[in-house]
Amino acid sequence: MSQDLLNLDNIGIKAEPELADQFRREVAQLLGRNSLSFPGAQPVSFSTRHLLELQKDDYFVCEKTDGVRCLLYFARGDPDSDTPEIHYLIDRKNEYRFVPGLHFPLPDDDTFQSFHVDTLTDGELVIDHYEDGTQQLKYLVFDCLVLDGQILMHRTLDKRLAYFKEKVLKPYNAMYRKFPEEKNHRIFAVEDKSTQVSYGIEMMFREIIPTVKKIHGNDGLIFTCRSTPYRIGTDEHILKWKPPSENTIDFRMRLEFPLLEPDSDDEADGVSEPYPDYDTIPIFHLFVMLNAGEYRIFGEMYVTPSEWEDLKALRQPLDDSIVECFQDEQGRWRYHRLRDDKLDANHISTVEKVLESIQDRVTEEDLIRASPAIKAAWKKRQAQTEDDERRRRARQMPPAPNGNGVKRKFEE
Repeated sequence: MSQDLLNLDNIGIKAEPELADQFRREVAQLLGRNSLSFPGAQPVSFSTRHLLELQKDDYFVCEKTDGVRCLLYFARGDPDSDTPEIHYLIDRKNEYRFVPGLHFPLPDDDTFQSFHVDTLTDGELVIDHYEDGTQQLKYLVFDCLVLDGQILMHRTLDKRLAYFKEKVLKPYNAMYRKFPEEKNHRIFAVEDKSTQVSYGIEMMFREIIPTVKKIHGNDGLIFTCRSTPYRIGTDEHILKWKPPSENTIDFRMRLEFPLLEPDSDDEADGVSEPYPDYDTIPIFHLFVMLNAGEYRIFGEMYVTPSEWEDLKALRQPLDDSIVECFQDEQGRWRYHRLRDDKLDANHISTVEKVLESIQDRVTEEDLIRASPAIKAAWKKRQAQTEDDERRRRARQMPPAPNGNGVKRKFEE
């Protein structure tokens, strides 16, 4: 059931190519860019050098959920119809899916009839599992790029999130408090993703992650720089930390089956050329991307006989698919999952960064040990900022008057 809930085709209606292209142009115009590519930021893998990066700048941290990454586009519908507002999920393949029934009223509207448009948020779909056996699909927002036509990407992360919480989430929650019965009709709930300061690492590991693992799973942490702008494409200031055993690479996989020489029975059937032996385990060739449509062989995926049976039982196309692999203790690439939500393998530059993380392992203990130094550096910057602000205000204040109300002249 869980996989069905996270299947985007069960959540929204996929836009036809012409309409999707129209929306891509709208979103590009909204963001002030020429490219029609996926407008989301992509993190880099965490390595030892990033421990110093966390000391150098203010970072926020949130738990990494193994959900489905999507942007949510609040668009204008037909003003003369019953859908003047429409909402589209944008997946990593840059495909658009219309999600019916969403409504986000504007602040200070007691009627809840108004709505946001020209708005773009970044987040992920997850499934929360509860102790009574029920499940709920949620869209967790961790960034806001544009709000009602106002580009927020250049603002600090805490300001971007504050705008979203105050302008979008607060009235949205107020609406459902007034009309709780309407919760039964929404496809997914919308929440903000819980974020902590970067030095709260120990609390993340000790309190937050054990809790969320029970609810919707967890496979690491995401550190995002507070001060840098939202950057579409690879962002060196969004750091993805995974436990060393869970650092993975997305490959393009191609299967090579050994050839069988035709025997007498084959020849009797008219088969004279060697043919693939589909009854044996193939060679699983793994490729990384160099450029669009250009790949380089990287290695092979090791598969046991029982794993091969499991792969066949998926009843999905395996040849030329995107497969996520991890490296075992013997350095072999092993199957983790198929990535039917991705169009392509990781680029070689991404692969090199993941390999750096695998070879330059940063453990949970390493992060906890580094947290006091991260906190000290953060507090020092904070004190310096407050001191600079006091001096700035002091320079702007007029000279204090004397007892007669006359400004005191400077005297040697």
